[in-house]
Amino acid sequence: MTDRTLVALDVNGQRYEVAAPPHHTLLEVLREECGLTGTKHGCELGECGACTVLIDGAPVYSCLTLALESQGHEITTVEGLATGNELHPLQTAFAEEGAAQCGYCTPGILLAAKALLDRNPRPDRAQMAEAISGNLCRCTGYTAIYEAIDRAAAAARSK
Repeated sequence: MTDRTLVALDVNGQRYEVAAPPHHTLLEVLREECGLTGTKHGCELGECGACTVLIDGAPVYSCLTLALESQGHEITTVEGLATGNELHPLQTAFAEEGAAQCGYCTPGILLAAKALLDRNPRPDRAQMAEAISGNLCRCTGYTAIYEAIDRAAAAARSK
């Protein structure tokens, strides 16, 4: 039997208290214990960005972060972007621009883009490229992703 530790996580404005092995990553606990499967399992080496979440507003690879280290911090997953039935402007823009092809990278890129727009509402292409540089996409060629970030930034500014 594997020893388990009580882990208390604040995810998307909700408190989760779960028993998990102390060596489990945030990715494992989010998916397996919290049932939040929007965060994707990718390389498990911090190279693809599929597992990106926000911790206190900053993008991190949840595959390299122990769940225990995340206690006391606000965690945002892709499930936390929408407000009720209203999609986040980034989610809407990704759909409208065709920025999500297979969709596997999309949750991580959405969160990296959100962190960018939260700190810079008018990013240029170089800033966008830097912000999502840790997120690999094999389908889109990134152009549609940049267009979607532009569209979401414009939508947020017009509110």
